Amino acid sequence: MSAYSSGQHEHGQNFLRDNQVIHRFTTVVAQETAGPIIEIGPGKGALTKQLSTLGRRLTGVEIDPCWVRYLRNQGLPAKIVQDDFLRYRLPASPHVIVGNIPFHLTTAILRKLFWDPHWTSAVLIVQWEVARRRAGVGSSTMMTAQWAPWYEFRLGDRVAAAAFKPRPAVDDGVLCIHRRAKPLIPVGRRKAFQQLVHGVFTGRGRGIVEICVRRKVFKSRADALRWARQHQVNPAAVPSALTVEQWVSLFGETEKQHRLRTT
Repeated sequence: MSAYSSGQHEHGQNFLRDNQVIHRFTTVVAQETAGPIIEIGPGKGALTKQLSTLGRRLTGVEIDPCWVRYLRNQGLPAKIVQDDFLRYRLPASPHVIVGNIPFHLTTAILRKLFWDPHWTSAVLIVQWEVARRRAGVGSSTMMTAQWAPWYEFRLGDRVAAAAFKPRPAVDDGVLCIHRRAKPLIPVGRRKAFQQLVHGVFTGRGRGIVEICVRRKVFKSRADALRWARQHQVNPAAVPSALTVEQWVSLFGETEKQHRLRTT
């Protein structure tokens, strides 16, 4: 799958032009991350120029040959690679991912990142509501819930649409993702956990307790209600309202049931 749509309009990107936003973004990268940086789709290089002042190894992955030539001619202390980020092979050593990414590719790019084992942090500019949902503000997405035991999500600054050219229809926001030093669930149980999350998110029922009872996460409704009380979960809550700690606890219940069935 290509990381960009065909045609002009800068391969689907809206370029940053607000120097204050660029400065704040670079400050977050400097303060919250460490190590070599890989930038997704640098385009005109608004972020690249500031990131290059951090004194870290910097690689820009740009699909458009025109912008590749332009950036290489700027004399920046950065390596500019012409490639589609979704096909680009990330290094097998710790690194940081940054970028102002095309709206329509947010999910595809996140999927690529979550399955890669080597990057440590990502600082991304995405649509504001997407940033809120991915960070679990108000409610979470199924993707965030499925990966939260291994990654921490934080919502950064809101970025006004006026900070971009062409101007998008909605505001953007900064989404920070950090790989957990100690996963809340062993990597070897990731598939089982993600199956649980998918099953609960797509399950039928009025609230988390009823869904879990129908999916036989608990032996009885009484057990489900007991778990909900212990973990301060509203029985009528929707799956998107659960915290990562509550998901981990719920997964622990499924593990108990599995052990009982196999002994």
